[in-house]
Amino acid sequence: MEWVLPVIILCYVLICLGAFIIEFLNLRHIKKHGSEIPAEFAGVIELADLEKSKAYTFANSRFRTIHTIYNEVITLIFIFGGVLTWYNKTLFDYHNQHHLPFAVWGVIFVIVLSFSKTVLNIPFNLYQTFSIERRFGFNNMGFRLWLWDLAKGLLVSAVFFSIMLFGAFGLVKFIPSWWWFPVWAFFFFFTLFVIYISPYILDPLFNKFTPIEDEDLAKDIIILLKKAGIEVSGVYTMDASKRSKHSNAYFTGLGKVKRIVVFDTLLESMSKEELLAVIAHEAGHCRKKHVLKNLILFEALSAIGFYIAFMLLQSDILVIIFKLQIDTFFAKLIVLSFIGGIILWAMPLFFNAISRHFERQADDFALKLTGSGKPLANALVKLSVDNLANLYPQKLYAYFNYSHPPVLERIKRLRK
Repeated sequence: MEWVLPVIILCYVLICLGAFIIEFLNLRHIKKHGSEIPAEFAGVIELADLEKSKAYTFANSRFRTIHTIYNEVITLIFIFGGVLTWYNKTLFDYHNQHHLPFAVWGVIFVIVLSFSKTVLNIPFNLYQTFSIERRFGFNNMGFRLWLWDLAKGLLVSAVFFSIMLFGAFGLVKFIPSWWWFPVWAFFFFFTLFVIYISPYILDPLFNKFTPIEDEDLAKDIIILLKKAGIEVSGVYTMDASKRSKHSNAYFTGLGKVKRIVVFDTLLESMSKEELLAVIAHEAGHCRKKHVLKNLILFEALSAIGFYIAFMLLQSDILVIIFKLQIDTFFAKLIVLSFIGGIILWAMPLFFNAISRHFERQADDFALKLTGSGKPLANALVKLSVDNLANLYPQKLYAYFNYSHPPVLERIKRLRK
């Protein structure tokens, strides 16, 4: 078994190097083609805007690379530099001294690690928000609002994450011989619960949602959605401009609490025809049940993953491979998540391919619903220009990182 750990570390390093190579190929591709104005954007984008888009892509790529290296180094130091051993022993001793229940011990073990990771990444979040995003004209947020968002995010995460972990570890303790299925089911229903309450409880903690003031526009949206066979509880605008100039629209909630949300930045930049086309695209996702299909697929794979995790955590193999001095369920869970990240490195290829297929279906639905592909194509052009999107992603990079087809491909398809 001595050879297993070096192989795991080698695979981890090779995967990281592969990601950096793909990033490099994308930048090289942009350098070569990024200054060419596509025919689809002729008369809409200037060369200066294209150069700004290229600079934005390069800035984010450099930031992403440095941030990734930082996180990977921390991960390796934590697992192989003795920090996990020290942390595991410290909490094990605390658990023995204070006779903590198993579930409480587990919640503390995971929450402290999660919050530590958040704190360690604060400098990068600050740089991205107040350097990159502000430099390219996107950030509208002051430091006080950023800090307030961070505090609320940590509090909400602590509450919901603690409930989820407490329930899961409680099931592990009371059903030790077959906990994988009850824990999987608990996570599944807890996820549905969070999705259900988000529009009314969680989302308003961070943004203000108000009914669209333009009654004619709201009426046209409702008519369009009824034509698509969709009923919503309301059409709302979100004060996204309070934080960023990026724009979007989306459906949220389940069942009777389902609503359509439009960023106020999108309302400002789109004509009514274009806005309706964007909403028709989102309606396509709803009618084609893409969220449900993704959920079923994810939960099916999760069930398999939970069973495999159960088998590994029941054995001593992780303790032997990683030479854990104290055999605790939670330390084994951490090293298992590390191995899982290596085994599932290619999973984004699979999920992104499915997502891109769904996006094409939603585009086709919008085309049929509105009677033309032109409005959505025009909307995509505006969104790309406003968000400084990369118009020339390298193919391999797009396969790994893009949940949507490249924008030029979508526009050509819609206009054809």
